[in-house]
Amino acid sequence: MPCPICNDTHWKSIDVDGVEQVVRCDCWRGDLVKRLLIDARIPPRFARVELDTFEQDTDAQRSAWRKAAAFVDAFPVVDKGLLFYGPHGVGKTHLAVGILKACIRTKGARAYFFELRELLRLVRDTYNRSVEETEMEVLDPLLKADLLVLDDLGAERTSEWVQETLGLVVNTRYNAKRPTVITSNLVDITDVTDPRSFTFQVGARTRSRLLEMCDWVEIPGFDRREIGTQPTAEEIARSWKSAASHSQEGAERGSKLPPKARGQARAQLRASRGDADLKWSGGKAGSR
Repeated sequence: MPCPICNDTHWKSIDVDGVEQVVRCDCWRGDLVKRLLIDARIPPRFARVELDTFEQDTDAQRSAWRKAAAFVDAFPVVDKGLLFYGPHGVGKTHLAVGILKACIRTKGARAYFFELRELLRLVRDTYNRSVEETEMEVLDPLLKADLLVLDDLGAERTSEWVQETLGLVVNTRYNAKRPTVITSNLVDITDVTDPRSFTFQVGARTRSRLLEMCDWVEIPGFDRREIGTQPTAEEIARSWKSAASHSQEGAERGSKLPPKARGQARAQLRASRGDADLKWSGGKAGSR
């Protein structure tokens, strides 16, 4: 049904001190927001996710929600993005998608959601001769977006190519001062040879960039997917205990890597620390 005011021209006449002027019709903003939401690539699973529906069961979740809401209120005049990290099922992606939608609706932001593995797959696909799109044509929109959400950082097995591709995205947005919201299950621990650590997965240089360009928000807690939306106190306690046990086991495994694996990890870290340039190859994808 066409707009009764402008008949879908998106312009309307108003009277200003006896002078008729033409301005944007209110329906224009609604149509723009709809288009921006479609272009944002938000997965159907999160179609109903909103910032206001985020369940705040712990102090950490309440603090994370306040930071998310403050980010939306200040956007686009923000000094830093946000990096939500913690175990599965604590609501990191919910917050990130909520921020994305709110910035589009209230600020008209040109924003995109990318699950990191999907983004890397799209870039890899450009190396197929049957695909006409180049890797920079894939990356350019998210490099220039007003807001970018990178979901599940660290889920992809690390490699030199993965770190270079991620480094290009992070460094470009860092230099342009464009805000980025990131979610991750990685942990920021001192043992940088641990595969669960940010340094091991993304490289020391990219981690350093992320520390400066994002406010890091840790969200510990229980996996809501595992125990449901209305857990009992006993179920929450068991989930906390299980998460703590899993974290400790992972730390022990990370500190007891075989000598060869630990040597490779340290060599990789030394290389990343000494690399002053991104050295974006743009030529071929690394191994998964």
